[in-house]
Amino acid sequence: MRTTLTLDADVARTLKSAMSARKVPLKRVVNEALRVGLGLRTKLTPPNRFTVKTHGGGFAPGLDPQKLNHLAGELEDEEVIRKLRIP
Repeated sequence: MRTTLTLDADVARTLKSAMSARKVPLKRVVNEALRVGLGLRTKLTPPNRFTVKTHGGGFAPGLDPQKLNHLAGELEDEEVIRKLRIP
């Protein structure tokens, strides 16, 4: 349903603040606030956003850190074979 509302200044400021803080559109903030106010929900739902924080791995380009355990296993096997061959 489309409608036009005239908001009081304090309500408009609060809506803008919520939009900015949660990074969601006006429509979502207003609908959620109305649902809570009308008793359809007990609290606002959290935003569906998340942030992935990256960090430097320190590995050279082309080196796959997922294969390091495989490499360690191969090196260990080679060392065992080398020790078994020595008379």
